[in-house]
Amino acid sequence: MRWSRHGIRWLALLGMVAAAGLAWILSAPRPAFSGADAPRFENGDAARGKLVFDAGQCASCHATPGQPDRLRLGGGLALGSPFGNFYPPNISPDPEDGIGRWRGLDLANALVSGVSPDGQHYYPALPYVGYAHMRPEDLRDLMAYLRSLPPVAGRTPAHDLPFPLTIRRGVGFWKLLFLEQGPVADDPSRDALWNRGRYLVETLAHCAECHSTRNLLYAVKSSRRFAGGPDQEGTGFVPNITPHAIGGWSEDQLVELLTTGRTPDLRVVRSSMEDVVRNMSALPEEDRRAITRFIRSLPSRPTPGPEG
Repeated sequence: MRWSRHGIRWLALLGMVAAAGLAWILSAPRPAFSGADAPRFENGDAARGKLVFDAGQCASCHATPGQPDRLRLGGGLALGSPFGNFYPPNISPDPEDGIGRWRGLDLANALVSGVSPDGQHYYPALPYVGYAHMRPEDLRDLMAYLRSLPPVAGRTPAHDLPFPLTIRRGVGFWKLLFLEQGPVADDPSRDALWNRGRYLVETLAHCAECHSTRNLLYAVKSSRRFAGGPDQEGTGFVPNITPHAIGGWSEDQLVELLTTGRTPDLRVVRSSMEDVVRNMSALPEEDRRAITRFIRSLPSRPTPGPEG
């Protein structure tokens, strides 16, 4: 059977339409939770939520720059990246400019799925790759704490990104490759302290997001996880925190670092890690010790060279 040129053109057009439709379906935002789940994320414990807030490093990105109160979460800090500048939004309880009208369900879907209340993809500058494993009770308690903070007026600038990165639908394909959701079950072969440490390091504190090298699609390389790499703004190098680099540090020395910022050789950490220490020092000492226990158990990986 011979196809006419006209028939071939129509067949090609139908194929393109079908491919576009499939791409649209595959890249769709997919909230992890539906309206039926809404009660699970209300009436939380604000005191417990503060621990989640500190462990999650929320103030480090969302506190309004240029003022000393880390609980004024008006956003606006410029986060540089190879793709452009991201500006974390206002997450204060302001009803107009912040999240004052959000349900707990909306926060849960933002952090676990990277999906906004109006059904748009968030960019992974919001570290939902780590938060995707948060436990529902922590999401509920975090929302209760955020609601207890002062409202801050003012919206943040739009992200400064080049086309086609401004098309958020493309983030859906990135998520298909790199986003895994759902709480991680405890490892029964490990004690409670280690399991708590894994949850803090891998999920709430999302340490791998900074202390790892990334691939061409800007996802963490599994073979370089926690082994250090260029910082996300391209201005320095984040250190290796596997035993290859810090295996000689004792548990007490690591706890000291997370409490005061002092290293075993009496240096004091600076830059973004200084802010991390401020958050970690607000946690119970047992949590800092849990973090240390887990970090000391990481597989030893060599620090990558300039080529990653």
